[in-house]
Formats: sequence, structure tokens, C-alpha cells
Amino acid sequence: MFGKMLLGVLTRQKKKLFLIALTVALGVSLATAMLNVMFDVGDKVNQELKAYGANLNIVPRGASLVNEMYQLDENTQSQSAQFIAEDQLVKIKMIFWAYNIVDFTPYLNVSVQVNNKPVNIVGTWFNKHLAIPTGDEVDTGMLAMKSWWQIDGLKMTDDNLQGAMIGETFAKQFNLNIGDSFEVLSPVTKQTMRLTVNNIFHSGGVEDTQVFVSLPVAQQLANKVGLVERVEVSALTTPENELARRAAQDPNSLSRSEWDIWYCTAYISSIAYQLEEVMPDVRVKAIMQVAESEGAILQKTQLLMLLLTVLALICSALAISNLVTANVIERSAEIGLLKALGATNSAVALLVICEILIIGFMGGFVGYFIGIGFAQIIGHTVFAAAVEPKMLIIPLVVLMVLFITLLGSLPALRMMMFLRPTDVLHGR
Repeated sequence: MFGKMLLGVLTRQKKKLFLIALTVALGVSLATAMLNVMFDVGDKVNQELKAYGANLNIVPRGASLVNEMYQLDENTQSQSAQFIAEDQLVKIKMIFWAYNIVDFTPYLNVSVQVNNKPVNIVGTWFNKHLAIPTGDEVDTGMLAMKSWWQIDGLKMTDDNLQGAMIGETFAKQFNLNIGDSFEVLSPVTKQTMRLTVNNIFHSGGVEDTQVFVSLPVAQQLANKVGLVERVEVSALTTPENELARRAAQDPNSLSRSEWDIWYCTAYISSIAYQLEEVMPDVRVKAIMQVAESEGAILQKTQLLMLLLTVLALICSALAISNLVTANVIERSAEIGLLKALGATNSAVALLVICEILIIGFMGGFVGYFIGIGFAQIIGHTVFAAAVEPKMLIIPLVVLMVLFITLLGSLPALRMMMFLRPTDVLHGR
């Protein structure tokens, strides 16, 4: 009997129930889209921020200790006879969080003379292809790390040992254009080398006064074959919390369970710790301005997504409340008759709730797939990448449908409970 009554209502009230299903679908679709983006936005935001520089700096341990002890600046520190072996850099991609290492590139600074004027030449990888002992292969280098630089000319390659990327300030100082040549003299090796301008770039920083060459060229000029001074690393990280800050100060202060959580989470401090594990002769410093900015932006973005989700659900619940209340008012005679025939308030309420839940889950089912589509549109529009659907969203959608329908039905249920059969059946 209950099933027949339920089926009868669903077939007679098609238009009203369609509006309820549509309202649920719209609310669930927006909430689904926001939640999918929120759960996937961490890597997307980090990936976007990686375009604006490294968040880890690797320096030789000896040079780092001297710098910290005497509070020397980077120029003074570079005079220390401490270097990193170039063949050790593949270990950067061999840590637990190897896949979070997006890019890394080494640097070797050499002081040379151009037309009897001191100039800083920087040797680096432009786009280096590396074969990792684990069997993986990666392409990494400065061009990916400094993607915001404005570079004129053909793409610089690592096998171009006669070419150079020069900053626009350096180019103006020596009146150089793309294709021109200039000579550099190394005071260390007394060697003269002719370089051709392959690119002119604008960085907006001190790099505009420098010359960038392939790493072997700088190593030859400095007589430091196979050595580098420092390495910049760009890594996808999780925002720091209290546990990460404690670990950064002293990992040994953590309990075993805390240490496991910290080590197996992509905090910038745990990535730095793991890099020092595989490269004992280096010191890894987190560039906290970048790391803290990433965490703050990510948290604010996720909070915005969560607020939009909550607002969408509340608006849907209010709309459903009006629709269900109007539906109950239209069916007041039917409900009054049911009560007059002996139906209890709980039985009538169960009938109304079952109707709304069935329609709500139908709307939620459609809304979920619409929300997946909205998430893809947001991903491609904002991040130029697809948003991976999260299985966690499915049980959340079920909870959202329950929340919307039950909350929206409360005013109508309250009205129905105080409805008296005698008043309704007599037209009052």
C-alpha cells in the first residue's frame, strides 16, 4: 500500500518534483565541481607557482657552515673552495618524494673580464636530459625554472658551447645584439674564449647584468671540471604546519609516529631532509618566502572553494524548502484525508520524506556528472589541465543530497504535523 501511494504521488506530481530534482542537481553540480577542484587544486596551484622560481637551494655543506658562522653574503660564500660534484645531482630524483621534484638546475659562477671590465658568467643546464639510475629519464634545467623570463632568440641548448644568453643590461653596456660575438678572459686560467650571443633576456633582476653559458664552458673557464657551486630545486610541497616546523628545527625531537607522518608527507622540510640523506656533503635550505606564499595561497583558495560549496548547498536547501512547502499546501486535502483515515504524523512524514529523497537522489545523480563537467571546464580554463575526479566525492554527494532534502523539508514537515484533518476537509 505504501509503495502504491508513493508511486502514485511520483507520477501525479511530475512538474513539481522535476523542479525539486532540478534544484538538487544544480546545487550538487556546483558543490561537486568545487570539491573536485578543491581536492585537486593543491598540485595545480603549486605547479603554477613553480613557474616563479625555486623553493629549495642546495649548497656545499662546508660553504654553508662558513657562511652561517661568519654571516657572509652569497658573493663572499662563493669564494669558499667548496663545490658539489655534478655527477651527484641525479640523486635529487632518487629520494622518496622524487616525483615532487619538478625541476632542478646547477650553477657555477665565474668572474671574467670583457673589454677589461669585470663580468659574472654563470654556467648552468638549459634543458638537460638525465638518465636516472632508477630507470627513469627526466628533462630539467634553467629554461623551465625561469619560465617567466622574456627571452629573444633561438632556444639555448646545452651542447652549444660557443653560445651565450646575455642579460639586457649587459647587452646595452657592451652594445651587443643577437648574433654578435665577444671575448671573455678568465683570470684563473688566463684563457680567452669567444662567445656568440644566442639570446638576450629580461629577468627584472640582477641576472640582467650576467652572461649564462652551458655548464662545461663555465667549468673550463673556472678550472672546475665536474663541479658546481649550488643547485636550485623546484618541488611540489604541502603547506607547513606545526609538525613540519618542529621537524625543521630538530627532526630528532619527534616521536616515532610523528616522524613517520612528517617523513611521508611532502613538507618542504622533509624533502630537504631527504635530499641531505642522499647527498651527505650538501646543505639544503628552504626558501621560506616561496614556501609560505604557496601555503597561504593554497589555503585561501581551498577555503574559497569550501565556502562556495556551503553557500550552494544552503541556497539549494532554501529553494527546496519553498518547493516542498508549496507541494504540501497543494496536497493538504490529501494529507488531511490520510490523517482522518488513521495515518499518524510519522507515517505521513515518512511518505513525504521518501518522495523527496527519491527525487533528490535522482537529481543528485545527474548533478554529480554535471559537476564533473564543470570541474573540467574550471581546470582547463584556470589551470590549463584536467581535474581528476575524486572517488571521495561520491559519498560526499550522498551526504549532500541528504542534507539538502532533509533540511529543505523541515518547514513543510512542521506545517504538516500541525495540519488538522477537520480544518482541511471543511475547506478552512
